[in-house]
Amino acid sequence: MNEARLENARRWFLSRYPGGFSHPELALIGRKHRLEKMQDFVRDNFAQKKFRDTDELLADWVKLVSRASLVSIFEKPKFRDLVNDLSPKEKNRFAAGLKAQLHGDQQTGFEQILRLLQSYKFAKWSIISLAPVYANPQEEVFIKPTTVKSIIGFLELENLVYRPQPSWEFYCEFRRQIAQLRAMVDPSIAPNNLAFTGFLMIALQAGEELAGIR
Repeated sequence: MNEARLENARRWFLSRYPGGFSHPELALIGRKHRLEKMQDFVRDNFAQKKFRDTDELLADWVKLVSRASLVSIFEKPKFRDLVNDLSPKEKNRFAAGLKAQLHGDQQTGFEQILRLLQSYKFAKWSIISLAPVYANPQEEVFIKPTTVKSIIGFLELENLVYRPQPSWEFYCEFRRQIAQLRAMVDPSIAPNNLAFTGFLMIALQAGEELAGIR
């Protein structure tokens, strides 16, 4: 872990955006991502009692993906089509996986969702990590390939080799290290894990300007 680079990024970010994510420019960007609304949607539509109706639950999962700014516009219709193509048994397994991921054995849920996505050749990190991070952005992480690869390289994170194929082991280790890194910076630039990784990406995009900070 390169703590000096993290400190340089912190200093640059706060000099560019005093107050961190309360800065008006970043607050405007935050409103576009509608984190609170997405959290409310997950809380209301993915509560345990909602899993009694599989079809309604999956329809809401499609809505979540379609509304999420974190998910590529190319992946949204593919996920909708995948859900529509599921057999009744697959729908039950898919919903049960999400229930376990959010309300039970998280690893079991993760791997059950992954197996079904793999069978349709659509094992995407963005799909498998989306609902958990909206349910609990203080603890969970969203795996966006370009972002994650850049963070790993910039901060020289050990024991993390990104692969397109999702795995529970990688998710847990990335989540652990993000929590460790987040504890090293001002709360103003890390109110939650989504904001913290956003801070890192903004800093990385600064390029030469960030490199010049000592």
